[in-house]
Amino acid sequence: MLPGFFYRKFFRFREDPALAISEKAEPTRRDFLYIATGTVGAVGVAAFAWPFIDQMNPDASTLALSSIEVDLAGIEPGQSIKVKWRGKPVFIRNRTAREVADAKAVPLDILIDPQSDEERSVPGKENWLIQVGVCTHLGCIPLGESGDFGGWFCPCHGSHYDTSGRIRKGPAPKNLEIPTYSFVSDTVVKIG
Repeated sequence: MLPGFFYRKFFRFREDPALAISEKAEPTRRDFLYIATGTVGAVGVAAFAWPFIDQMNPDASTLALSSIEVDLAGIEPGQSIKVKWRGKPVFIRNRTAREVADAKAVPLDILIDPQSDEERSVPGKENWLIQVGVCTHLGCIPLGESGDFGGWFCPCHGSHYDTSGRIRKGPAPKNLEIPTYSFVSDTVVKIG
């Protein structure tokens, strides 16, 4: 059985169309209450949903650091620095000639994620290794100049990376990520 309100409104208008016109011409107190209740409900739903919608926007610090420029002039061979880019650490290492030679001498068939050293550096600037410092296993931050291969070591779960940032031993499935970068000058690199 339909509630009385719907029954009267629907069926009475069907029987007498003139009655429907006269009733719509004069808004009642009940009509005002329906409109007011609907408006308050719509505002309440919007106020409740806004925090959930707003949290989907990207973080302002991420947008501000979509690209950074780093001066490499003070980094001596064998030294590393860490900078923050898009909320992640980026390792920049000025590799020694021996580290570059060791990385190039590794046969690709023994690597977990085969990638040559030439693919991970810029031609003519092979001494500079720039990579995102996040372990590809569970997102930990590896320690530099440590591990079995003289590169990076993730103490959380035991992933060992070589001097080219390639995974050599442990649970990590991929090499450390190489971000998009270009040299603006001989001593300045733009990441991103």
